[in-house]
Amino acid sequence: ADPDGGGRSALLRLRGKGGKERVVPLGSYAVQALSAYLVRARPALAAAGTPEDRASAGAVFLNSRGARLSRQSAWAVLRTAAERAGVGSPDHPVTPHTLRHSFATHLLEGGADVRVVQELLGHASVTTTQIYTMVTADALREVYAASHPRALG
Repeated sequence: ADPDGGGRSALLRLRGKGGKERVVPLGSYAVQALSAYLVRARPALAAAGTPEDRASAGAVFLNSRGARLSRQSAWAVLRTAAERAGVGSPDHPVTPHTLRHSFATHLLEGGADVRVVQELLGHASVTTTQIYTMVTADALREVYAASHPRALG
């Protein structure tokens, strides 16, 4: 990660499924939050726990024992944050996939090229990414039906 704490965006290098490396952008709010975590919270977490727990201290996000935050724990953190923010519901919970889906949909609705979105999401095939274009096509139909004088005829 290259967060500078100066409120600018940054690029984050990470490993996805299968250990495949990719670079993704981080917006200024995320950079500020990550910088604050790295300075204020992470050092105490890294010092906690046993030497075995601290063996994963190279991870960015750590649990209360100083070990790498698991996928399940990250999901629980997201669920708690969503509940506190009053978003999601039992029928439509906020999940990590919800965030990916929103990210992709916002990019595509904003005019991003589907191949760029493919790269950002780490999809091997553009066909997987094109699933998100169907959502935006539905949105286009809705706008057309609501806005064009001849849409109903």
